[in-house]
Amino acid sequence: MSDTAPPVSPPEPLRPSLDPAELGELTRKAVSRADTHHWSIDELPWTALRPEELTETDRSVVRFITFIEDHIPGYLTYFLDAFPVSGEDLAIEEFCFNREYFRFLISWANEEERHASVLTRYQIEAGISDPDTLLRELAEEGRKKFSLPYESPVQAFTYTLVQEKATQLFYQRFKAIATEPVLRELLHRLARDEARHFAFYTEILTAYITRHGLAATIPDLKDVLSTFRMPLADTLNGYWRWSLRVADTVSYNHTEAYGALIRLVNNFSTTKGGASTADLAEFIHRIRAV
Repeated sequence: MSDTAPPVSPPEPLRPSLDPAELGELTRKAVSRADTHHWSIDELPWTALRPEELTETDRSVVRFITFIEDHIPGYLTYFLDAFPVSGEDLAIEEFCFNREYFRFLISWANEEERHASVLTRYQIEAGISDPDTLLRELAEEGRKKFSLPYESPVQAFTYTLVQEKATQLFYQRFKAIATEPVLRELLHRLARDEARHFAFYTEILTAYITRHGLAATIPDLKDVLSTFRMPLADTLNGYWRWSLRVADTVSYNHTEAYGALIRLVNNFSTTKGGASTADLAEFIHRIRAV
C-alpha cells in the first residue's frame, strides 16, 4: 500500500459556531498566554550540546518530528482556507468569527514555525543532517497538501484539540527517555507550547458545548475520533512504518489523548446527565481496541 495519498481539493469554508465576541475573548487570552511564555531559539544552551549522547533511535525520532513540525505552512493554509478572512461574499458574522480566530492562528503559527526552526537547527548542530540535504528533504514533504475531512468548526476544533494533546504527550514521553541535555530542554519547551494550544481548544470546545449542548456535540466528537489520524499520516513517505517505530521507542499511543475529550465532556455530565459521558467513553474504548 502506498503512503502517498492523491491530491485533495481545498476545503469548503466552515460556518461559525460561536458568537464572534465570545471567540474573541478566548483568542485574546490565548495570545496573551503565548506572549507571557515566549522563548527564542537562541535561549537554548547550544554550547552544552552533546551529540555523542544521541542514540540512532533519538536521531530517527528527531528527524520524524522535524518533518511534522516543518509542515506548518500547509497546516496554516488549510485553516485559512477553512476560515477565510477575505471575500465580499462572506457574511459579516462569518467574517467576524474568522477574524477573531485568525488572531489565534497567527500566534499559533509563529510558535509552530519556531518549533520547525529549532528542530532544523538541532539537526544541523548535532550532525544529524547537513543544511542542503535537510532543506531538500523538508521541501519534498512540505510541498504536499494538508487537509482534513471535516465540515463543521467543532469537528476541526475537536481534531486539533486531540492532536495538540497527543503531541504534548509525545514530547513529554520522548524527553523522559532522552539523555542529550539540549534535546531534553528543547522537548520541554515544545511540550509546554503544545499544552497551551491544547488549553485554547479545550476552552473553545467547552464554549461550543455550553452553547449547543452535549446532544448536538457528541456526534461530531465521535466522527472526529472515528476518522482521526495524526498530521501527515497520509502524505509523509514511510509514515506508518516510521511512526510505529517511534511510538514503540517512547511507549506512546496517540489514542491516549482521547481521554481529554472524556474529561471535557464529564464537566457537563452532572447537570446534563451522565449517559453522554459513558457513551463517549465506551466509544473511545472500542476505537482504541481496534
